[in-house]
Amino acid sequence: MRQGVCLEPLLQSISDFLDRQHAMIERVRRDLVRGLKQPRKGRRGLTAPQVLRSLILMRVKNWDYRELRERIADGVTLRQFTDFYCDPVPKHDAFNRGFNRLTPQTLKAVNDLVVQAAVALGLEDGARLRVDTTVVETDIHHPTDNTLLWDVVRVVTRLVGRLAKALKLRRINGFRDRRRSAHRRMYEIQRMTTKQRQGAGSRQTATYRELIGIAEEVVANAKTALEKTARMRGKDLFAAMTIDALRDEIAHYCGLGARVIDQARRRVLDGEQVPNAEKIYSIFEPHTDLIKRGKVRTPVEFGHKVFLAESAKGLITQYEVLKGNPCDEVHVAPSLKRHRRAFGRAPELYASDRGFFSEQNVTACVHGAVTTVSIPQRGGSKTPQRHAYERSAAFKQGQRFRAGIEGRISVLMRGRGMKRCRADGAERFALFVGAAVLANNLMIVAALLTRRSSRRRKAAR
Repeated sequence: MRQGVCLEPLLQSISDFLDRQHAMIERVRRDLVRGLKQPRKGRRGLTAPQVLRSLILMRVKNWDYRELRERIADGVTLRQFTDFYCDPVPKHDAFNRGFNRLTPQTLKAVNDLVVQAAVALGLEDGARLRVDTTVVETDIHHPTDNTLLWDVVRVVTRLVGRLAKALKLRRINGFRDRRRSAHRRMYEIQRMTTKQRQGAGSRQTATYRELIGIAEEVVANAKTALEKTARMRGKDLFAAMTIDALRDEIAHYCGLGARVIDQARRRVLDGEQVPNAEKIYSIFEPHTDLIKRGKVRTPVEFGHKVFLAESAKGLITQYEVLKGNPCDEVHVAPSLKRHRRAFGRAPELYASDRGFFSEQNVTACVHGAVTTVSIPQRGGSKTPQRHAYERSAAFKQGQRFRAGIEGRISVLMRGRGMKRCRADGAERFALFVGAAVLANNLMIVAALLTRRSSRRRKAAR
């Protein structure tokens, strides 16, 4: 501090804001001690301020765990921001464990507290609201039936090999390694021409039948191996825990493998149109949804649809990770209720694209005391009154305001790393989205507070 080394203004403003928000720290602390019988005993872990501030820094800077740890350990100012100061900085996996202790509900509550604090400080009044949906990808490869079958074969075989090693066995009798033959058939399907793929008795169908048979054999043999080794135990507690975890993992992937096999048989061999709700797109992220939004560049996306509502100042006042691919129009009435609960009033302007349009939604906005409903009509012929309304200055201004949420989504995707979630599981996916939204909101609040203090200093002169 004597040498003039200080935090960058944005992080300093975020730090000052967090120092006054004790309720956020308490919510994080509850998650960290959840399930612990004696939280005050044992080795000292990361504190609640360290976890929250490190998570915010990671998303603000869009770093991974290793870079986050290195930057904090090597930087005086970042040690100050993350509340480490002169304490030793743990390894990167400690940050991962600390963040995973948090729940999506806690991050949503923390985001609500940030919005409430912004309202209390007079930074946002909730007069205007714009909404949109986007897709956050899960960390999977493009799913095809042959690659999914290959995933089942290689993962189950690898886990059974680990189980044999943990049991001090050379191999488990009755289980064959079919990875080589499965890979050959998967690769053969990948390289087939369009002519070879056509027809019920085509070469592709025959190769698929062989690959499905291999996958069925591997899954059946893995289940038999679990039954044969059911009474075998490790020599110590740690070995027994490792063996039990491997058994659970093998059973989990065998269940997913059965779904993949059934899906491939119905689609390829029986020619059945399997509904999207019954499909599985990855055995590693089985919660992944297939999203079709009519985009030219990305006609099909794999991940989850996310609903976002943004205020005029850039605060994301609402967000929700959606299940499946629901129509956008179902979000208008619930978003109005949540906005009224957060700000105590309905927005004067409600803006969205044409995907949110329905006569019921327009009526709900009007009855909800919304002055300007800027939602373009989707399809059909417009009445003269509707045509005149959409050409009015207020409606056009609302649509210009609506376009700003596209820029906010772009910032979340590129700057906050929300383009692709590399975390495992549906809960960590929601946690990842909530962290990106929290970083955005804190940066907006910090910028508004800095601007306000700058104006006050100029006025005092």
